[in-house]
Amino acid sequence: MSAEKMETTGSLLNGAGAVHEEKEDILRPDDLSEMLAAGTKVVHEKAENTQFVKDFLKGRIRKELFKLGHVALYYTYTAMEEEIERNKDHPYFAPLYFPAELHRHEALALDLEYFYGPDWQSQVSCSQATQRYVDRIHQVGQEDPVLLVAHAYTRYMGDLSGGQVLKKVAQRAMKLPPTGEGLEFYQFNAIHSAKAFKQLYRSRMNELELDMETKQKLVDEAVMAFQFNMEVFDELEEISKTIQEDVLDAGLPVHGAMGGDISKCPYYTAKMAATSGTAYACQIAMAVLRHPTGQVLFATWFAALAGLAAWYLM
Repeated sequence: MSAEKMETTGSLLNGAGAVHEEKEDILRPDDLSEMLAAGTKVVHEKAENTQFVKDFLKGRIRKELFKLGHVALYYTYTAMEEEIERNKDHPYFAPLYFPAELHRHEALALDLEYFYGPDWQSQVSCSQATQRYVDRIHQVGQEDPVLLVAHAYTRYMGDLSGGQVLKKVAQRAMKLPPTGEGLEFYQFNAIHSAKAFKQLYRSRMNELELDMETKQKLVDEAVMAFQFNMEVFDELEEISKTIQEDVLDAGLPVHGAMGGDISKCPYYTAKMAATSGTAYACQIAMAVLRHPTGQVLFATWFAALAGLAAWYLM
């Protein structure tokens, strides 16, 4: 990422009232946000090429995996937000404490109730791969809280970037209620401008007084977070082999069989939507929505990748 001007963020509601930030930053290579982007590039590309993700890119989708993905997210966010609450006054995390704006575990609980019914808690459990992720989050929260920054930034900023595209597409593709049931996870009611909030969050993170050794530890932890996500993807891929239900095949060309035109790659279009602003995002969304099966592919695939691809592109 090249040098970038910070835009006026206006006012953002948080637990204490309004946050007013108006500043202009020139990003430097040793800023934490820049180090995280550069340091996770390789593992990001590996995540893109997991079998689970490649199957989505081929258009082979099982609806049950969407629900299981939400279950994994529920346990992940519950653990992360427990540790955030434990460390909300820690000097390295307090500037990034936005519970009203960002916390997701309650929204995920509402989604799981919609998908599984009022007794959803008796029907779901934490998988082995997710449990390893959860255990690591609890470990850093209790032993080295500064590392929570890497986990929070990776997840929340990715959700703000990719999740907002998903919401409307998923409602249409999966015939979910227009009132938002089943997609509460992607609704950030207390954030009026995702772009402004992300700028504020990055700015506050870059202002943390961290030495280079600690910044590198955060990069290493972010890489580990990607690896945990890949393990969850691999686990979902294995689970998919045991699910006896109709496979929704979008009938799209296999990645690599698109005549060499990168603009036709679904992952490339997601990148462009994340980096080129709302105009391009709308253009891509409209193109996908003209193809009924493409609606399902885009919605479900974006659910899997929102926390990874969008994070790297910020």
